[in-house]
Amino acid sequence: MIKKIKASRSEKIIFTFIVTLAIFSFGSFFLIKDKCLFIKNYDPQKITFDNPKNIAVLNVSCGNVIIELYPDISPNAVKRFKELVRSKAYDDVAFHRVIKNTLVQAGDLEFGKKGNLDYGKIGTGKSGLGSINSEIDAPFNFDKGSVGLARTQKYNTEDSQFFIILRNEPLYETEYTPIGKVIYGLEALKKIKYLDKSQYVLRPDFINSLRMLVN
Repeated sequence: MIKKIKASRSEKIIFTFIVTLAIFSFGSFFLIKDKCLFIKNYDPQKITFDNPKNIAVLNVSCGNVIIELYPDISPNAVKRFKELVRSKAYDDVAFHRVIKNTLVQAGDLEFGKKGNLDYGKIGTGKSGLGSINSEIDAPFNFDKGSVGLARTQKYNTEDSQFFIILRNEPLYETEYTPIGKVIYGLEALKKIKYLDKSQYVLRPDFINSLRMLVN
């Protein structure tokens, strides 16, 4: 006859601790692996917009980022952006410059395409359509979610690259050409890959697609 050995109180505590730790570790593994777990993915087809012709849908790894464009503020810049979106030029283009909780930048069509990245030149590429003039005279508050066209250190050099800010940047007013604001899905952009010691990202995340809601 086998005699049962009763576990001591300390043994029960240790066993409970080990089981709890194992469950926590197992759960944490999946939380870390799925960086998009708590990010809401917005379906633009289920949202009513005042002006759907000025809505762009940026799809990234954690879902849709819905942008309202402002042609009344920057007509030439928005026209250029829409032209590139409609030609699907931004598909598979890298978020090559990312500053944690501050800014994401993409749109280098020349050196930022997936499978053809040039780390030595990324951030300097063009669209082939030529530069356009800066549109910085109209009042615009560069608050969180604002979208603007990037440029060199000189004005009137905007082309295809754009940035989205993740916090208020009042000093950007009259410095950069605004084209719109994110109205849904900003949290998805905070999950874009970044590096702690560099603004430029090795093995970056990419734009899956960028489309106008109404063509």
